[in-house]
Amino acid sequence: MTRIIRTSSLRLRLVLASGLGELLPATAMAQTPPKPAQPPVPTLSSIALTLPRDLSPWGMFMSADVVVKAVMIGLALASVLSWTIWLAKAAEVMTARRRLRAAVAVLNQARSWSEATAQIRSDGAASLIAAANDELRLSADALSPAGIKERIASRLERAQAAAGRAMIRGTGILATVGATAPFIGLFGTVWGIMNSFIGISKVQTTNLAVVAPGIAEALMATALGLVAAIPAVVMYNMVSRWIAGYRALHADAAADILRLISRDLDRGAFGRPAERLRPVSAAE
Repeated sequence: MTRIIRTSSLRLRLVLASGLGELLPATAMAQTPPKPAQPPVPTLSSIALTLPRDLSPWGMFMSADVVVKAVMIGLALASVLSWTIWLAKAAEVMTARRRLRAAVAVLNQARSWSEATAQIRSDGAASLIAAANDELRLSADALSPAGIKERIASRLERAQAAAGRAMIRGTGILATVGATAPFIGLFGTVWGIMNSFIGISKVQTTNLAVVAPGIAEALMATALGLVAAIPAVVMYNMVSRWIAGYRALHADAAADILRLISRDLDRGAFGRPAERLRPVSAAE
């Protein structure tokens, strides 16, 4: 009898222990608060889908503001104009320097003014030769060779100045583009960023899809300004050096012409100057 009671009590304990083991995990799970759901982490693919699909230069230009478009068009035209002027001026200066260099070589080897004018076939020093011949024709009845040389030197100086002014024509545009293009591009940048901030305030969000297009357009305007300005400055410096060399050749040609004419005047190659008339006195 005692054994039966012990066995029953042992079974009851086992049943109670197994029931408590099943109830305790459920109670613990019921008492633990649920964790809040974490928002999904954005990936690069999801961000790329929210951005505009066309971020090419042409796409940014088409989606830009009217003011930014005008800035971009103006900078592109300025760049094309700078390259056109540089090519035309390079061809003009190189051709003029080659012809003038040949004329200087002839003048250095000539022994008289008539020999020099007969050998020079190019128009490199045509303006200088024409100025000297005009003064010799007008001073045919001059009384002093020194006065003739002084007047010829004055004419040659004016011819050199005229040739220099003709050669630098158009180079001011290169200087203007180089000086103003960065500031024009900066204006487009400021305008584009301002439009981006206005879009952010209207949408009330800092989403990348709202900010990125305006910033890209602004940076594109800055890039165009630099693309137009940097080559223009380099071209202006190159053309200035070429024109300085051209002016130096002009000065050499003028010095050679004046030297030949002075030599011929001392030889009497242009005829003797007219004799000064002696005033007749009343006694005679």
